[in-house]
Formats: sequence, structure tokens, C-alpha cells
Amino acid sequence: MLKLVGFDGDDTLWHSEGYYREASTQFTAIVGHYVDVGDAHVQAGMLATERRNLKLFGYGAKGMTLSMVETAIAITDGRISAADIHRLIEVGKGVLQHPVELLPGVREAVATVAEQHAVVLITKGDLFHQEKKVAQSGMADLFRRIEIVSEKDAGTYRRVLAEFALEPAQFAMVGNSLRSDIEPVVRLGGWGVHMPYHVTWEHEMENGLGEADAPRMLTIDGPAAIPSAIAQLALRAAR
Repeated sequence: MLKLVGFDGDDTLWHSEGYYREASTQFTAIVGHYVDVGDAHVQAGMLATERRNLKLFGYGAKGMTLSMVETAIAITDGRISAADIHRLIEVGKGVLQHPVELLPGVREAVATVAEQHAVVLITKGDLFHQEKKVAQSGMADLFRRIEIVSEKDAGTYRRVLAEFALEPAQFAMVGNSLRSDIEPVVRLGGWGVHMPYHVTWEHEMENGLGEADAPRMLTIDGPAAIPSAIAQLALRAAR
């Protein structure tokens, strides 16, 4: 039977990607003084740099800021001024300081699920930033455990399940990213509730899920549907 339900943090419990999109807009405006920002290679270069740096900096606003600075220097051939590099750093600080705004109804949804199952928070990103978000969310009391990880992959989920002495079939994950929240869990033999956010980082959209995985996951349109989706998956797991 289903015994443990995991929840993602960013863009599942609270808004996040919108702040990164705004930072990207500001980045484009700053480098637009030096290059033609209408050229697709500017944004492509930013994404390529972020992906290349993930193994060095990890996920989150700090890595994004360093990648913005590196990209700006590269695409302007070093012509960007120290003042504008400082502006990019301030843009990154703004992302780190943004308020935590919960998705409507998400606390109630998690509390409802917690009445029937143990719940854990599994979120990735910069440790300090994620700890701050969790504290400001006011939701920490709902979770049996809070895991802030550098990557969400099969190994991460195996470790969490081992600590609870559970099999993958006893676990379901709720999140907005097919790549990080759903695919690794389904591949292990667990269950997934995909709740798409209205904007998603391109890196998180890549996944290898197909029709064969459909029985092990559900897609919903908002927090209010989380409890019923978990109930449906619990029935499937029981069978």
C-alpha cells in the first residue's frame, strides 16, 4: 500500500520560476546595451552556460548569477562594464530575497494528504535559499522529513526510501517537473502526480517518459486535486 508521499518545493508548494524569468528579462536588458538581444544565440548561450555549470554550482539563484556573469562577459567579448556586472549580481540577490508565496490551497492539500500518509518535502537547490523558503512557507510542521538535495535522481529517491524502509511501490511523488519529480520515481517503480506550473525552466522539461509509464502517474491542474490524485494512486498501489 502507499505509505509515503513526497512533495517538491519550488513551483509545487510556492512560486519560484517567475522570479528567475524576471531575472532573465533583466539580464537581457543589461547585455542588450552591448549585443543584439534579438539574436537567439544570447538566450541559447545562457542556457548552455547554466547547464555546463550545474555540476560546479548546482541549482539555484547563486549558480544562475555566476552563469549570467560568465555569459555576459563571453557574448560581449569582455566589453561589459564592471558597473553592469555589479547590476547582474544585484539581479541575482533579488532572486535570493524574493518573498515566499504559496500556491493557493496548497497547505490545505498537503495537510489533507498527511491525514492518511506520511509526507516528506524533497526539494533541490542552494541549501541556504531552500532552508529560508521552507522556514518562510510556514509548512515545515506538516512534513515528517525535509530533504534539501543537490539533484533529484534515482539515487536520491532510493536513499530516502531506504531511510523509511519502504519499497518504491509504497511511494508517490508530487511535483511540477517531469524530469526531476516524476520520471526517476516512476522508473524505480513508484508513483507520480504531475502538477504542471504555468512556466517551466527548459532544462526541467526534458524527460524520457512515455505511454508505458502512464498507469503509474496522474496529471492534475492545481493543488486542490492533489488529495484525490493520491487517493487514486493509493487504490492502484493496493491492487
